[in-house]
Amino acid sequence: MSYTFEKSLELFERAARVIPQGIPGHLTPVITVPGSYPYFVARAKGPRFWDVDGNEFIDYMCAYGPMILGYANEKVDEAYRRQAESGACTTIATDLSVELAETVTKTIDCADWVMFAKNGADATSMAVTLARGYTRRDKIVLAEEGYHGTQPWAGTNSVGITQRDRADIVMVPWGDLDAFQAAIARHKGQVAGVMFTPYHHPVFADQKLPAPSFWPEMRRICDEHGIVLIIDDVRAGWRLDLKGSGHFFGIRPDLACYSKAMANGYAISALVGTERMRITASKAYFAGSFWCNAPEMAAAMACIGEMKAMDAPKVVRDLGEKLMKGLAERAGAHGLQLSITGPPAIPFMKFANETNFLRSQLFCGECARRGVFFHPHHNWFLSAAHTERDIAQSLDVADECFGIVEERFGG
Repeated sequence: MSYTFEKSLELFERAARVIPQGIPGHLTPVITVPGSYPYFVARAKGPRFWDVDGNEFIDYMCAYGPMILGYANEKVDEAYRRQAESGACTTIATDLSVELAETVTKTIDCADWVMFAKNGADATSMAVTLARGYTRRDKIVLAEEGYHGTQPWAGTNSVGITQRDRADIVMVPWGDLDAFQAAIARHKGQVAGVMFTPYHHPVFADQKLPAPSFWPEMRRICDEHGIVLIIDDVRAGWRLDLKGSGHFFGIRPDLACYSKAMANGYAISALVGTERMRITASKAYFAGSFWCNAPEMAAAMACIGEMKAMDAPKVVRDLGEKLMKGLAERAGAHGLQLSITGPPAIPFMKFANETNFLRSQLFCGECARRGVFFHPHHNWFLSAAHTERDIAQSLDVADECFGIVEERFGG
């Protein structure tokens, strides 16, 4: 069995005439393996989606993270629909904004308060603003190869960005305490905040987990120098620990950013903070026409409730361990060695000692043509909707595709 994508390709040609890039950003299959992946989805349910050509996929990207309970979760979707019937975007906030805020502050360890928005970039931008407002300093330290959104200060874009946009951004290698302290020394009394992801999850590179002493030392250094410590938990949040990745690694950041899995695919994000940041947050002006939309808040309430009831981090961790253990065993049977990094719920896989990703592209592309959606350059995501049967089916497909890699490149 090998899928074809005629309708996807036809639709992409139409899209390219009216949408710059055809499909913008990370959703474009152009950055995977052109010709081996679908371009457009028709429907999705649980851990699977069906493309416009009718091909069925077991999806290990989960919409790049949001679908922690699987597509079309009945309880979350019903909560959204029920609230939408009573109003969505309204002139003033609804009581759900209070209920959700109370739920979030009772759930996330470092959340003494919360502010809601629409996507992760909203939350990270608010965090940078509050760090500068609290300290009355300008510099923000970020990690090389990190991702915090596409806004000019974040450094993802190269088009239309001026030197002034990033004049107060200081880059250091993720996890390098010496480099961080050297940056503080170079910019003495100027560093407002540091924003890191809880572990390093770049693209085209292995993920890096922190050393046991890393986050406690980061907390100590920031306290010593009056620097606001920010964790960008947009990607890892809710999958590592429902109390937050800061709690998972043993610290309380001053600010933390959430989105993606918060409402199982509905557009909402949150910036949470500790008590000492409250006054600054209360003075800042942040707003968006759709930031208090009640249906998304209802979806978030339902999603958080479901994650708590099933202990979603444990579910996705256990599934991820089975998948990655199975992949390593199947690869080994073909004389292939894998490099598997990051948390089991959010793993990154490539072939050991591979620098050009040709084997990963061949493997993932062939898997996609057989109904298993792996990404060759980006970390994957497990959802609570995946089953052991899905894992077993995926491993059977992977075994066949490891054979193709062995035949092409040798074991």
